Amino acid sequence: MALDGITIAALTNELKAALVSGRIVKIAQPENDELLLTIKKFNEQIRLTISSDASLPLMYLTSENKPSPMTAPNFCMVLRKHLNNAKIIDIFQPSLERIINIELEHYNEMGDLCKKYLIVELMGKYSNIIFTDENKKIIDAIKRIPLSISSVREVLPGRSYFIPDNAHKSNPLDCTKDFFNNALLSSTAAAGKAILSAFTGISPVISEEIVFRSNVDGDIPANTLDAASIDSLYSSFLEVINHVQEGNFFPCIYYKNGVPKEFNSFPLRLYDNSYEVRSFDSISKVISDFYREKNIHTRIKQKSVDLRKIVTSTLEKDYKKYELQLKQLKDTQKKDKYQLYGELITAYGYNLKDNERSLTCTNYYNNEEITIPLDATISPMDNAKKYFEKYNKLKRTASALESIVVETKNEIDHLESIVNSMDIATNEDDLKEIKEELIVSGYIKRKGNSKKEKFTSKPLHYVSSDGFDIYIGKNNIQNEELTFKVANSGDWWFHSKTFPGSHVIVKTNGKELPDSTFEEAAKLAAFYSKGKEQEKVEIDYIERKHVKKVAGSKPGFVIYHTNYSMAISPDITGIKQVQ
Repeated sequence: MALDGITIAALTNELKAALVSGRIVKIAQPENDELLLTIKKFNEQIRLTISSDASLPLMYLTSENKPSPMTAPNFCMVLRKHLNNAKIIDIFQPSLERIINIELEHYNEMGDLCKKYLIVELMGKYSNIIFTDENKKIIDAIKRIPLSISSVREVLPGRSYFIPDNAHKSNPLDCTKDFFNNALLSSTAAAGKAILSAFTGISPVISEEIVFRSNVDGDIPANTLDAASIDSLYSSFLEVINHVQEGNFFPCIYYKNGVPKEFNSFPLRLYDNSYEVRSFDSISKVISDFYREKNIHTRIKQKSVDLRKIVTSTLEKDYKKYELQLKQLKDTQKKDKYQLYGELITAYGYNLKDNERSLTCTNYYNNEEITIPLDATISPMDNAKKYFEKYNKLKRTASALESIVVETKNEIDHLESIVNSMDIATNEDDLKEIKEELIVSGYIKRKGNSKKEKFTSKPLHYVSSDGFDIYIGKNNIQNEELTFKVANSGDWWFHSKTFPGSHVIVKTNGKELPDSTFEEAAKLAAFYSKGKEQEKVEIDYIERKHVKKVAGSKPGFVIYHTNYSMAISPDITGIKQVQ
């Protein structure tokens, strides 16, 4: 989610507590639209990142530094001229706007104490960092906006700074019961959209949360709601707004299958049953972690596009081929009927005259009467011969198809396991290893005389609640390595029974595993399989010594017998991962 007014309020609180009374000792502009301020407070140096990137505006405290260009941009030079050693005296948010004002004091060249403002607007494509004097006259901006670009507001040196009109939205912090009632009753939109369009700083997720807490049907037009429903919505609205007014924030990130999906400055009841939640003590940490993790997943997804295209296109062909082969195999089931026809014609055909179109006789296998179609242009014995030929042809076809069908199904399973590997890949080395598997398997040609690369990608590592190490292969090459080189014969092996997935190894170190570790390992095997969206996944588990590699089979493919099984939820909440 984007930074809404409520998240900005939480961030403002955090920045105010951390930075007020500190002095700016370093100003850098590592990117065209980004500032990195270093603030010294009580002998501690604190870094503040401010980005006005149109696609991803951000502001958060950080411990990371960034290299600066050799020649500082003009805006950076202006800030250095005015704000070097400037004291931060206040940080505030106007109304519930997506704006943070940093109020600063510094001495000018004449030795007079002056006041300046660094105004950070985190408004999507309209984001900007604007520097003004004490009268809110613009000194400069990281993005200068002339009238030719915006007819609403010029952002140029010498112009007066003002907040652009926000579609006549009202400040929710000043909202009265009467105003709230009128806002809803005057709108034909659904309740959530009515709240969204009436107030500043409210995001779609927050409006959904308000509706969810109220137990009101969110699809009903707001102007048709009864008094009790509006009262309930107003109570939920106040619950949310109180978080801001009281500074009662509990930052958190919501995950779906290990991928960050949403973040917020307080827990959302809306997601209680559908997402895994992780709490933080800092909204800056939430913002930086969320977008860093999001970027990792996005980047890996983008980098895997070409590989995914190769695999999915091959899979589509195999699915069609497999379906056709199964149909052909089903057709061969007629062969036994043709064999019976041939036998019965041979047994009873001596009574038939030429030109007969059928033979009705007793099937001596079940003593039931049967009618067999005949070709009247040929003799009964030639009819028998024709049916035997059909039988033998279908028998040969069935024999060939049975092995072909198994071969096609194995290829589908292999490719689906590669898709699963791409889904759980976390870095470029993971993708390189997957690419190598595709090369070895013949789906991709190795370029020129290029040699097999050395990989640094490692299996995932978890520790059970009882202290046992659990390792998970991220692809078939790692699966094979884990199972046959890392695992000892007494270690335990886990895998999804019906879905492609990772090999999971629990290192026993000669100890007996408790039930809780079996369950946690099974959960991990379920989660790192194609069945992770299922409510329950059936997991096979067995001692590693009983798992065998089939000679000539593709990487990661094994056989085993006499295994144990359990059906378990793919919920890995609380299982500790080792970084």
